[in-house]
Amino acid sequence: MLFVKLMTDGGPVMWPILLCSLVAMIVFIEKWFQFHRDQINVKELIKGVLNVLKRGGFIEAISLCDNTPGPAARILAAAILAYERGSADLKQVIKDSNLVEIPRLERHLNVLASIGYVAPLLGLLGTVLGMMVAFEVIHDKNVYLSAADLSKSISMALITTAAGLCVAIPCYLGYNYLVARLNSIVLDMEKAASEITHFFKHHGPVSREKSEIAEEA
Repeated sequence: MLFVKLMTDGGPVMWPILLCSLVAMIVFIEKWFQFHRDQINVKELIKGVLNVLKRGGFIEAISLCDNTPGPAARILAAAILAYERGSADLKQVIKDSNLVEIPRLERHLNVLASIGYVAPLLGLLGTVLGMMVAFEVIHDKNVYLSAADLSKSISMALITTAAGLCVAIPCYLGYNYLVARLNSIVLDMEKAASEITHFFKHHGPVSREKSEIAEEA
């Protein structure tokens, strides 16, 4: 098989490159599914939550957020719960929620970026090793050197370089794509935080009074 031949001809450096490619693929798939699950229609969620809160339905609003995936929903739930409990500093509550959610979103992304940086260096290492073998062959053969004597070492040098680039290029593209998705989710989180803070600032007391009346009834 071609794959087996490339791994054999490329030398020992091909195994770390292969390992890097597998790790990168696993990380990308994991983060893609995570972002696909977490990125929701935040406008519809905010609209639904605010409509419920206007009727004084704090428990219903929290339940709606709990049943919706994504960090934006969890931030809304944290803000509503904090306000219901009488917290005076909603901004700090939201900030604390962000400190939990953003690292969770960024987790393992640095692995993908590191592989994109290291893979070409591994390819370069294979190239250097191939050239060292070539010079050793030249030294041993002296004047009786032929093209066939150098073909294996040159092949090793070229294969590892190509393999390193073949891993690094998709890693860079995948990393940039995931960062763009991450920024979009963070923007949704900021929008949700801004909307719920504005609502409680201007409509909060009325909503709380309605909620207390509903509970008494």
